Amino acid sequence: MIEQVGRRARDASHVLRESTGELRRRALVEMADAIIETRGALLESNAADMDEAVAQGITGALIDRLRLTEARIAGMAAGLRTVSSLPDPVGRETGGWVLYNGVRLHRVRVPLGVVAVIYEARPNVTADAAGLCVMSGNAVILRGSSYALRSNVAIAGSLRSALERVGLPAAGVQLLEDTTREGARALMQATEWVDLLVPRGGPGLIQAVQSEATVPTVIDGAGNCHVYVDAAADLDKALTVLVNAKVQRPGVCNAAETLLVHEAVADRFVVEAAKALIAEGVELRGDERSRELVPDMVAATEEDWATEFLDLIIAVRVVPDLETAIEHVRRYGTGHTEAILTEDRRAADRFVAAIDSAVVAVNVSTRFTDGEEFGFGAEIGNSTQKLHVRGPMGLESLTSERYVLYGDGQAR
Repeated sequence: MIEQVGRRARDASHVLRESTGELRRRALVEMADAIIETRGALLESNAADMDEAVAQGITGALIDRLRLTEARIAGMAAGLRTVSSLPDPVGRETGGWVLYNGVRLHRVRVPLGVVAVIYEARPNVTADAAGLCVMSGNAVILRGSSYALRSNVAIAGSLRSALERVGLPAAGVQLLEDTTREGARALMQATEWVDLLVPRGGPGLIQAVQSEATVPTVIDGAGNCHVYVDAAADLDKALTVLVNAKVQRPGVCNAAETLLVHEAVADRFVVEAAKALIAEGVELRGDERSRELVPDMVAATEEDWATEFLDLIIAVRVVPDLETAIEHVRRYGTGHTEAILTEDRRAADRFVAAIDSAVVAVNVSTRFTDGEEFGFGAEIGNSTQKLHVRGPMGLESLTSERYVLYGDGQAR
């Protein structure tokens, strides 16, 4: 199966690579229209997935990620339209000069070829990944989870029909319906067909990819994100940011998982933060000092500091200074997004310089680490590694650079 899918994807990638940006834009608009036109069928398919997931005992954040609504379907379509309006990276010259012998050198962006995405229980990724890959001139092989199989089949079917309507190959978007581990492993090792693999899922998936994949990968890693409230923070502003970072959508990778508070403001802020978070249904797990201020807190364990809860749970620690906060983040952070709340520019600059994560936020919620929020229209993943891309991955992340030489018979 992988060979058949891979061969079709490779053939489609040649057509997409040579297609015009205008045709690819039309394809994305048609894909967006198709999503809206078939929303009834998409909701019906998703309802069947939801029923089965509930019957299997799935609850909480996973159910939230699986659920499609009218608003989320509209958001998928809007994301496709936004991506269609973005500058086309394919063929863009990023540099050029004339060599000593008169040869003209041009550095230009080109598609990667075939991109594979393995993801868990988020049907919107089907549309986001397909749109970004097609617009950047790549074919895509999608492999979602068994929980969302009906939803993904329905979405992919709509997208494929849209491609055909504008004259592009339907094989530019393919969905693997084999959701077994063996199927995923075969995709991870399809070196003849896959140019880049992006895994989007939990620690189990990431560990499997890191240990078993032989194709090039970009790791969409865990988000053990921290919010540090400095001694010089505006506490009203900090409270607003914290509650948003933890509560607005707790089951995603850019939600805050640990709150660090400078001891100079802990007496007031920890108490106020606890009241606000508890009112939103958040469970707090604190260190000794935090529990002195809020006795109802559960005692935090070493494991809690290192956990991406993806739920209405947050770990809380009072720290004596900025450097201790930095040390904590360095020890437990996953390189995703870290935030500092402070009105002290020197403290902010120190935090930004010291924290080696894909995104560092100053006086802003961690929830803004997102391709759509960054103006990318959507994202195919959020890279926590350093090669070849870092942070939210948009169109440009799905291209590489090559060199084109123009001469007049020069020989070395």
